[in-house]
Amino acid sequence: MHSPGTRSLHRRTRLATTLMAMTAAAFLAGCASNKTSTGTHSPASGYTTPGSSQAMAQVSRWSKSYESDRKNRTAILGYADALSQNGQMPQSMAVLRAGVIAHPKDREIASAYGKVLAMNGHFEEALNVLQRAQRPDTPDWKLMSAEGAIYDQIGNHAKARSLYKQALLIAPSDPSLLNNLGLSYLLSNELPDAEYTLRRAAALPGADSRVRQNLALVLGIQGKYDEAIQVAQAEIDPQQAKANIDYLRHMIQKRQG
Repeated sequence: MHSPGTRSLHRRTRLATTLMAMTAAAFLAGCASNKTSTGTHSPASGYTTPGSSQAMAQVSRWSKSYESDRKNRTAILGYADALSQNGQMPQSMAVLRAGVIAHPKDREIASAYGKVLAMNGHFEEALNVLQRAQRPDTPDWKLMSAEGAIYDQIGNHAKARSLYKQALLIAPSDPSLLNNLGLSYLLSNELPDAEYTLRRAAALPGADSRVRQNLALVLGIQGKYDEAIQVAQAEIDPQQAKANIDYLRHMIQKRQG
C-alpha cells in the first residue's frame, strides 16, 4: 500500500507525463511557427489546416514559382513551407535538401531544413545540418533557436535553454525566441517560469496567434481558467476556447484524482 507521500509523487509524475504529451504538439507548432513577423523562415503566412483549400492553394501557388526556377531561394522556402503546412513532409524535405545543395551557405534554408527534419524525427541529422550552417564569428540566432528546439524535443532542456538565452543576447525582443523558451519550461513542467516567459512573448510586437494560444494553455494547466479562456477567446471562437479549457481542466483533474 502506498503512503500519501508516494501517492502524491505518483500523481505529480502522471501529471508531468500528461503535460509532456499535451505540450509536444504545441511545442512543435510553436517552434515551427513560420510567420516572418516572428523571426523564423517562410514567405507563406500563418498556419493552415493540412488538406484544406487554403493549404492546397498555397502549394499550387508556390509550386509554380518553384518549377519556374528551382534555385530561387524565396521559391524554395515558400514551396517547402507550403508543402509542410499541407502535411507533405517527405516532399518538403526533398525541396529543402535540394535547396541546401544549391545554396550551401544560406543559413535560412539550412534552418528551415533542420526544422523539417526534426519535425519528422530525424534529430541527429537536423542537428548536423544546423551546426554545419552556424558560424561562431557571426552566429545566427535563428539557427540557435532551431537547434534549441531540437534539444528540447529530445529532452535536453538545459542545452536548449542555453541556446535560447544565447540567441536572446542577439535578438532580445523576438517573440519566437521567448515562445520557444516558454515552451521549454512548459515541457519540463516549470509552469511559473513558462507563464512568465510566455507573457513576455505575448506582449511583444509581432507576437502571433500561437504565442497567445500557448500562454492560454499554460494558464489553463495552472487552473487559471478564466484568464486562459479570455486569452484564448482573442484567438479562436469563444465557445471553442471554453471547450478547450474545459477539456484541459477535466484531463488534469482526472490525472490528479
